[in-house]
Amino acid sequence: MSTATASCSLQRTLQRRSRRSLATVPPLADKDCSSITPPYPLLLKKLDRVRELLGNRPLTLAEKILYSHLHDPEASLAGGKKLVRGETYLQLSPERVAMQDASAQMALLQFMSAGLPRCAVPTSIHCDHLIQANVGADADLQRSIENNKEVFEFLESAARKYGIEFWRPGSGIIHQIVLENYAAPGLLMLGTDSHTPNAGGLGLLAIGVGGADAVDAMTGTPWELKAPQIVGVHLTGKLNGWATPKDLILHLAGKLTVKGGTGRILEYFGPGVFNQSCTGLATVSNMGAEVGATTSTFPYTPRMRAYLHATGRAPVANAADEAAARGFLAADEGAEYDEVVEINLSELEPTINGPFTPDLATPLSRFGKFVREQGWKDEISAGLIGSCTNSSYEDMTSVADLARQAKAAGLTAKVPFLCTPGSEQIRATMERDQVTDVLQDVGATVLANACGPCIGQWKREDKKGEENAILTSFNRNFKSRNDGNRFTMNFLASPTVVTAMSFSGKLSFNPVTDAIPLPSGGEFRFSPPSGQDLPSAGFTPGETSFYPGPTPEPHPETQVVIKPDSQRLEYLQPFPSHFESGDARGLELPRLKVLMRVRGKCTTDHISAAGPWLKYKGHLTNISENLLITAMNDEGGEVNVAFDHEHDPSQSEVDTIPGVAKRLKRRNQPWALVVDENYGEGSAREHAALQPRFYGCAVIIARSFARIHETNLKKQGVLPLWFVDKADYSRIGSGDIVETVDLTQLFEGAQTEIVSVKVTRRNGETFTIPTRHTMSADQLKWLRAGSALNYIRSQIKSN
Repeated sequence: MSTATASCSLQRTLQRRSRRSLATVPPLADKDCSSITPPYPLLLKKLDRVRELLGNRPLTLAEKILYSHLHDPEASLAGGKKLVRGETYLQLSPERVAMQDASAQMALLQFMSAGLPRCAVPTSIHCDHLIQANVGADADLQRSIENNKEVFEFLESAARKYGIEFWRPGSGIIHQIVLENYAAPGLLMLGTDSHTPNAGGLGLLAIGVGGADAVDAMTGTPWELKAPQIVGVHLTGKLNGWATPKDLILHLAGKLTVKGGTGRILEYFGPGVFNQSCTGLATVSNMGAEVGATTSTFPYTPRMRAYLHATGRAPVANAADEAAARGFLAADEGAEYDEVVEINLSELEPTINGPFTPDLATPLSRFGKFVREQGWKDEISAGLIGSCTNSSYEDMTSVADLARQAKAAGLTAKVPFLCTPGSEQIRATMERDQVTDVLQDVGATVLANACGPCIGQWKREDKKGEENAILTSFNRNFKSRNDGNRFTMNFLASPTVVTAMSFSGKLSFNPVTDAIPLPSGGEFRFSPPSGQDLPSAGFTPGETSFYPGPTPEPHPETQVVIKPDSQRLEYLQPFPSHFESGDARGLELPRLKVLMRVRGKCTTDHISAAGPWLKYKGHLTNISENLLITAMNDEGGEVNVAFDHEHDPSQSEVDTIPGVAKRLKRRNQPWALVVDENYGEGSAREHAALQPRFYGCAVIIARSFARIHETNLKKQGVLPLWFVDKADYSRIGSGDIVETVDLTQLFEGAQTEIVSVKVTRRNGETFTIPTRHTMSADQLKWLRAGSALNYIRSQIKSN
């Protein structure tokens, strides 16, 4: 597709949106489900063989889904090979890939370099991250399409060339669209976003990965995952009053902390599961990412079946019914979990989490006291609802119930009140059922169907540099996450609590017990909100020009659109292997200079900031300018400061972190980082691995890693090592030299977790410390080749 053709296509989308009329649009018709129905008979047959190899022990639901997707059960388990959760690496065959527009750019650039004519599995692209919220849906969408025209044309042309479903800007947020269109019980899918597990609300395993992992599935390469431990979350009782599924996961985040789910799947079971809506379970699954969980899942329920029927997927529901009858879509009786967490939903109260971390959980009844103890100003500056986490029809009708109550009392929102529908389908159904009118009548601004403020795409003009508090129904609340202001405290809560507090304007307001003074002198109290799971008149699709046709065929003659002088996109050049330098040390890494020692929490937002930097997601050179710019140097305690102890006379010793990284790259000096606990938590942002690799990083030594980021580093040819003694973290500083000692033995097949690292301090002192690696045999091949993509490309050529 030419640039002009792609541009005209986007313009037609805008024109159709501006003249849409939803009153005549019928409810959803049944969809073509041929490409979205899991191959249950094949999965069950493979699972039967796995059961034999495992001695017919009872299996959890997560194990059933994982093991039925083993690429080759015989190779993995035959001959008495043990399968140990938390230790064994699994070679898996995912059935679907979904990519959002920001991460899809780099994933597609990597896929293109593999040289294949089409994707090996059904794949979709969703344009949701590049739309900036400002004044309202239509104006924001039009401005964002114009500003990101080049990127959208690239994505659309690549989708056409390789047979990928392309969801246009305005269609909605990737995770809501996947839930509405692609998710199916028992499926295994990958998504290039950390909140891909949202789809787990329909009883599947949906796992957030970096683009290089997605390329594994897109090229038909077995995807590797260390068999996760399984945490069983046993739910009893029933939510009541103001408590919502959001409060369940906020409460659980407080119990598990941001790293309590690392290397684990959260599998919910018990009678309490069956009292939840499908979209409510999706909210819980979505925020499992905030505790570092690989993913979350639930047994198949009647309300999942109802949701499949309501979203035009009756054939999927019918097939799932048969699979469930054969025992596939629930845990076996007697299945063992690595840990069990008990939660009585009847005792759960609304919870507010934050600020600055999603695991600081405070029950609503104690939150006012918490605010006073912290000395915070008792006001909120904005309330924001929606996002991929909480924008279902049930969420929006519950919020509308509160809005009607407030309107009847003569109240309007006291602060900016922003609503983000999760998809065009949700937006259109809200509009048809007058939910939108109700919200706008009390002062709400309805934004485009996109991520918007949740990921920093919020053009906020007030409160710059000021301490202030916002309440959101989003999933993540790290510093600077939403509006770029590190002083903005983002508190996470359910959409109904956010809405009620927006009418009060006070941070300490408890809608369960407190009243709002009325101008007349009286008081107003909310009644507990009531929402509707599924619309009585069915869902309506809205503007259908946003949607792709199902299972498009590739058009190999299409020219992928990348301008030679583009500042937004550039072709990806393969990384050289660290072992091609002719270093005398052979299969040890070359001598590495330590760039810096990073102090404290360092998320992927710290490593590769989002917000305005999203426009460079397809241009590795440009986006690398933001490397670690909000990270704190432990040597001095300053942000975005690094030291170059061997600088040229024309240079200063102190520079920005990317500035020193670039200096080292120009000197052909590979380098290492020393980092703290849970390094790389947060978004599945592979740029946080690509950028240090681009500048020459070869090793990162951490007290601990977040799962997705550790895998992303391995994929890009960076060796992640764990301190055996966490106190060794403080023994290594900038300018020191580190050298691996035991890699040769690993490459030659040694079965050891320990890699010794020799450290030479700047003062000449030397010592050796033990570190632990988690590299599998295949991952060592990636490291030796320089990246996983280099290795995949070599295998494709050899075949």
